[in-house]
Amino acid sequence: MSSCLALAACGGAPPNPLDGETLWTNPSSPAARAQQALAENGDDSTAAAVADIASVPTATWLGGEDDTRAKASKITSAAEERGEVPVLVAYNLPERDCGQYSSGGAASPEEYREWTRELVAGIGDRPAVVVLEPDAIAHALDGCDGSPEAMERYPLLAEAVAAYAEAPNALVYIDAGNASWIEDTGKLAGALRDSGVEDAAGFALNVSNFEPTDTSYDYGTSVSDELGGETHFVIDTSRNGGPVEAGDWCNPMSARLGEEPTTATDRPLLDALLWVKQPGDSDGTCNGGPPAGDWWQEYADTLLEG
Repeated sequence: MSSCLALAACGGAPPNPLDGETLWTNPSSPAARAQQALAENGDDSTAAAVADIASVPTATWLGGEDDTRAKASKITSAAEERGEVPVLVAYNLPERDCGQYSSGGAASPEEYREWTRELVAGIGDRPAVVVLEPDAIAHALDGCDGSPEAMERYPLLAEAVAAYAEAPNALVYIDAGNASWIEDTGKLAGALRDSGVEDAAGFALNVSNFEPTDTSYDYGTSVSDELGGETHFVIDTSRNGGPVEAGDWCNPMSARLGEEPTTATDRPLLDALLWVKQPGDSDGTCNGGPPAGDWWQEYADTLLEG
């Protein structure tokens, strides 16, 4: 990835700044570790099935670890050695997930700023895609139970976007929820603008959700139109291969794996289809699942059906 992929360095992104790039597959992902454990236990058939997840480029989530800089450096260095681009998820905003299954985040705005600086330093000048704070904007627009911290998110996100300018080959996509969440695309576009989207590579849709790709693309195009018609976006397709009812967002058993990641989308404004959510990781303690982010083999088996 050349330095000209950085927006600030080139005065504007090319039609698709990721076109032709190969996405990095983490050999230590939750699925890869599960596959290894299954094989060691002699469950070769299940291990072979899980390989259909472990072998696919999937994002690595970072959220409040003490060694964020070291982790980001290790990932981006490993990917750079292969000439590939890793996908990172920055997930540490104060009042993350509004106290729901994935609650947590930095204790204060200043702690979040310091954490962001550590993540940026870990990326350095190596290529990376960064999906910034899943659900943060949509939760804020949706009220987030009236949390004052949520309503102060936009300037903090804008500061984070500006901080990533120190990582000249990082492409930042601000999360914008999903197609069935915020119906008012004009309002969403305003929140994205307040959050610094004009200085980012664009926005991300459908993270950890289940909306069909065509639905997400149409929605993303509408949001981009509200921003002037030139803002790019990426779509999470990790679990959108099955018919999931709107609102059934926590470990729905009808979900299936979606289209595999690609940077060759052949669609205007769509930079990539990504697996942002790690298929097989629980959404939370619902439908019999373990805590959010934990590997759940039963759910991985369900996603692999059909």
